[in-house]
Amino acid sequence: MVGHSVSVEREIAADVARVWGVITDLDYATEVMSAIVAIERVEGDGYEVGVRWRETRRMWGREETEEMWVTAVDEPRSTTVRSESRGTVYVTEFTLEPTDTGTHIKVDFSAETPEPGPAQRIGWLVFGRAGMKATQKALEKDLEDIAAVTEERGSE
Repeated sequence: MVGHSVSVEREIAADVARVWGVITDLDYATEVMSAIVAIERVEGDGYEVGVRWRETRRMWGREETEEMWVTAVDEPRSTTVRSESRGTVYVTEFTLEPTDTGTHIKVDFSAETPEPGPAQRIGWLVFGRAGMKATQKALEKDLEDIAAVTEERGSE
């Protein structure tokens, strides 16, 4: 098995319920996260285990579309989303904890290739760290966008 992981976290000056509402509102995601170009629901309504969607993001100067689905929900504390592409399994877990000033949010992201071929092994070796560094920056930007929207809503 070949893979990498990265974690990002930040404080948001908004309560957990408000942050949860934003991160689980798929239909509003394009207005929250600047990297998301489009969301197309594939299966399910609202936000619960089994809901699937196609998410198009602008990454590394181009647009990529991946199908994603919710695999776990512990409202309003955590949720896990999964995607599989080209033999690699991507898992993103959001964890929210209340603080005295709002919410501490942490995102754990992993990318693993259970049965890599020779080219995938070389790709992970050569590009794995750079890819995770770029992913870390993208996740930090997502959290920045989430904070901007939730903190703005808090002042309304």
